[in-house]
Amino acid sequence: MAEATRPTQATQAEATRPTQEYKKVYLYTRFERFWHWTQALLIIIMMITGFEIHGTYRLIGFSTATNIHNVAAIALITLAVFAAFWHFATGEWRQFLPTRRKLGAMVYYYLIGIFRGEQHPTRTTRAAKLNPLQRLAYLSFKLLIFPVLVTTGLLYLFYNSWLDLGIAETTSVAPIALLHTAGAFLLVGFMILHIYMTTTGITVLENIKSMITGRKRIRVHEERIGERGRRIVAE
Repeated sequence: MAEATRPTQATQAEATRPTQEYKKVYLYTRFERFWHWTQALLIIIMMITGFEIHGTYRLIGFSTATNIHNVAAIALITLAVFAAFWHFATGEWRQFLPTRRKLGAMVYYYLIGIFRGEQHPTRTTRAAKLNPLQRLAYLSFKLLIFPVLVTTGLLYLFYNSWLDLGIAETTSVAPIALLHTAGAFLLVGFMILHIYMTTTGITVLENIKSMITGRKRIRVHEERIGERGRRIVAE
């Protein structure tokens, strides 16, 4: 009678290894992609010209940089108005509502888990395109960084009309300049983090491709075989 073979540690590890299935879904509409890439282009133009106006370096000259910066700023504000209307009209504004569900798990994942090759704690769906940390990051951009830059930028742009706007002549421009510069550095930090996060998809370019085509591979389900052969499914 043949003796039963005991499972080795290697076969046990193989049995408990997560298996993943993916499917491609249409996640980002044409307007979302247009808004995303146009906004990115305008922000990059404003960053380059803004820091030249600030005196950080010299590329195209102060006067040219100022004109381009002002035109890009007006274009960005116009785009933001249309984007806000679209988000509220379609209900997509709900994508940015903050949630504490799996927030701690996301913090752990980005600090430790991602470097250990651990499973992503959330799953992308049409109803939830952003994970809890992404929601907080984008909401901070929309409610803090962007308003600060727009408000201080407009005060800069209409500096010669302050009296007509009811702003006291003795009001100093220094605090406005400081806030605008602080907002610019926060925006640079946000952009660097955003670009880095695009590389954390299934492949390095997966997230970039999805924002070009609108289609993204998302996890259908993940499962592993636990103790006593029980199947454990994680979303």
